Amino acid sequence: MSDCKRPFRLVVNRAAQPPAVAGVYLITDQADNLVRRVRAALTGGVAVVQYRAKDKERTVCLAEGGELRQLCRGFGVTFIVNDDVRLARELDADGVHLGQDDGGVTAAREQLGPGRIVGKSTHNLDEALRAEEEGADYIGFGAMYPTDSKVITHIPGTSGLAAIRDRIRIPVVAIGGITTGNACRVIDAGADALAVISSVLSSPHPALAALELKLLFNRTNPYPRGSVLTVAGSDSGGGAGIQADIKTITLLGSYAASVLTALTAQNTRGVSSIHGLPPTFVIDQLDTVLSDIPVDVIKTGMLHTPAIISALSERLGERQTVIPLVIDPVMVAKGGATLMDRDSITVFRDQLLPQAYLLTPNIPEAERLLGRELRSEQEMEQAARDLHALGAANVLLKGGHLSGRLSSDVLFDGSECHIFSAERVFTSNTHGTGCSYASAIATFLAQGEPLRCAVEKAKEFITTAIRLARPLGKGHSPVNHFMAAEEIKQR
Repeated sequence: MSDCKRPFRLVVNRAAQPPAVAGVYLITDQADNLVRRVRAALTGGVAVVQYRAKDKERTVCLAEGGELRQLCRGFGVTFIVNDDVRLARELDADGVHLGQDDGGVTAAREQLGPGRIVGKSTHNLDEALRAEEEGADYIGFGAMYPTDSKVITHIPGTSGLAAIRDRIRIPVVAIGGITTGNACRVIDAGADALAVISSVLSSPHPALAALELKLLFNRTNPYPRGSVLTVAGSDSGGGAGIQADIKTITLLGSYAASVLTALTAQNTRGVSSIHGLPPTFVIDQLDTVLSDIPVDVIKTGMLHTPAIISALSERLGERQTVIPLVIDPVMVAKGGATLMDRDSITVFRDQLLPQAYLLTPNIPEAERLLGRELRSEQEMEQAARDLHALGAANVLLKGGHLSGRLSSDVLFDGSECHIFSAERVFTSNTHGTGCSYASAIATFLAQGEPLRCAVEKAKEFITTAIRLARPLGKGHSPVNHFMAAEEIKQR
């Protein structure tokens, strides 16, 4: 069974308050530039850092551990020391994590003093229950999968985790071989936190690796599940732009917030006029929303002017923590009106595109960004790689403008291409397709789906919305958001 098609799972709220240990639990490695890499991971949403100072001199541990402690304090993140109670006390750490052979919980708590966290590694139900009885604040449980970081003699796996979950009342940190590829199964089995090392710290982009793992925890939340902020222009006809974004996000089950960049006088036949908003007001909207509402994903659409693009790029680049950006580079309206001029495209390519977690151009947009024509799926694959080279972490190049029985999109994730195909629907009722597709992907990401699953589900949604579109107006009718959402919920 794929992670995209997981069975329904009842989620029980085990505590009135969130557990002290939850989310992405980062264990440090022994490689160089540790502090720099941990700093990057913290910007991606790491919730706990465990300092594992294996075979390092005491002076190095105190200096390096002190830097990490200060970093964690600055990010409001829990700082734990592995095994060494004395070092934890000297570093004024928030707590210590003990292995099975590293002493008891009670003794560690006495040495650390009140208000500190003590965790314990366990491998089976008996060890877990004993740690809980001793007063541990959380347990590490594993291994989930084989790992290169240490010799593994016992692998209870996700089935073992699921078997003990209802017997343990304290948070459970799943340990061992966890990656973005298998993390969903671990969370679905009941993990409160994921202990990771190389999947984050060995990544060329630790912030994005941590961010992807962090978002997966939303999959256990009640609906509306996750939140998406759309930054886009208004379509007075309601078929595209910020109206299509909000419809998509809401109907698919997430919370939608919005930042307007421009107002259009628009219907199914085209755009008659555009009124751009002042960049200062655009940023004021952004700051006001983000200062109050927890946003999981930001989706951008029509940004209109170089000044808005530049201001948005600058403000998002200033944030201490990263919010993933799904960027739909809206350049031309369905009726042919230009929504991004040449100067805007240059600023977009140089300043905002490199911040994209996912870039979602159609073929004409990719052609403008790259300065060449695309005429085949093979050329699309190379174009996706070239757009990735401009700075986007992932690129979804949509092939709806090609001909043929199938409409195929190419996702390049930095290492390989993945093809998503569906039967082409021959219709002119496609107004709002790009906005709605990108918003659907952003929504599924915010709900805790991995990127490939999010694209797969969004492709299913938009294909259904096109197929069920009904004639409305005298031009390009909008897609059917409502019926598409209803139909895919029943599958």
